[in-house]
Amino acid sequence: MTQGQGKPQEGEAGLPETGARADRRLVLASAMAAALWPTLARAATTAQSVRMHDHNTHTRLVVEFTGALDFKIKRIADPYRLVIEVPGLAWSGPEQAEGAGLISRVQYGRQGTATSNFSVDLKGPVKVAHAFVLPPTGATPTRLVIDVEPATREVFLAGAEPVSSKQVAQSKTKIEPVRKKIVAIDPGHGGIDPGAIGFSGIYEKDITLAAARQLKQRLEGTGRYKAVLTRQDDSSLALRQRTEIARRAPADIFVSLHADSIRDPGVRGLSVYTLSEKASDAEAEALATKENQADTIIGMDLSNETVEVRNILVDLAGRESRNLATHLAGRLIGELQRDVKLLEHTHRFAGFAVLKSPDMPSLLIEMGYLSNRLDESALKSESYRGKLMAAVVRGLDQYFAPTQVARQTT
Repeated sequence: MTQGQGKPQEGEAGLPETGARADRRLVLASAMAAALWPTLARAATTAQSVRMHDHNTHTRLVVEFTGALDFKIKRIADPYRLVIEVPGLAWSGPEQAEGAGLISRVQYGRQGTATSNFSVDLKGPVKVAHAFVLPPTGATPTRLVIDVEPATREVFLAGAEPVSSKQVAQSKTKIEPVRKKIVAIDPGHGGIDPGAIGFSGIYEKDITLAAARQLKQRLEGTGRYKAVLTRQDDSSLALRQRTEIARRAPADIFVSLHADSIRDPGVRGLSVYTLSEKASDAEAEALATKENQADTIIGMDLSNETVEVRNILVDLAGRESRNLATHLAGRLIGELQRDVKLLEHTHRFAGFAVLKSPDMPSLLIEMGYLSNRLDESALKSESYRGKLMAAVVRGLDQYFAPTQVARQTT
């Protein structure tokens, strides 16, 4: 990796998702066509996570629930707020969350009644543009998604009738025994692109390929993983080819390996990059304008869905991928710091093209600086690279354990 690529940026606003998702393709495969949710919830429903994001043109609220979900939205003015009524609602965690965009805060309402509620306090009048439920899969809880847009007082009051429950239809799924996780390993550069050139003249493309082969061997040696290399030899690959190889695998995780070089020979240490929110928003917008973006996300045809639904699914998939990549980065850094020298502010954010898959948590590991004598010497050592890759395996073990996999049935 050459000098000047990417500066640290802030991560996603709101309360992030945590925990590994077992099969991300089903998260979106379960959201295909509109249908009615059952009228009454048959079991206790617990709200367990709240997050919000300002998209400039609208603000999105996502609430995760356990149990079945039936809801109604009531609009109340003076002050402006939305009251979401849920039969049998319980609330887990803090009963108030700070807002974003058009939302000033979200807070839990009554307890001990047949129908409880939570309030979405607004900064002004809004229009409820979308309100629907994404049902659970084997690894993802029920999610209520509400999009609000700026509106006049008249529009807000004109929509005073309750908005009832609707969901995006659920694919048939079943829980299967834990399968091997698929990790796509991307040795950076290759072929006519040598990448960074080290202090002694060694090429980054050779270091990354050697490290990728060691990581593949260690992963598959555990019996828990299948590893796929984006390149097996000194060949040239376009950036999009690398992510397409991973998607066809189909990979649960994408890890790109690099080694940096800068003018200051005194700088050394490993860093981990995940996608910046600004870069991924732009990518999601571009993907949403393509006719076949559904195939890009989940390998299924969503051409019959509305543009609005497709845009929402692209955005939700991308945000979940970034949340999961951030979680994975934390696990890896926790293990790597035990054995290798880390760069200050180890977790960084940038808009690398290989990190932009909306359906696959992706990260890039800068293993060190070839412009530094100590880093270069270490990265040329098979034993050092082995120690580094052993730490990566431990981090992946923490990220994935324990999981089950939901598979779509015909």
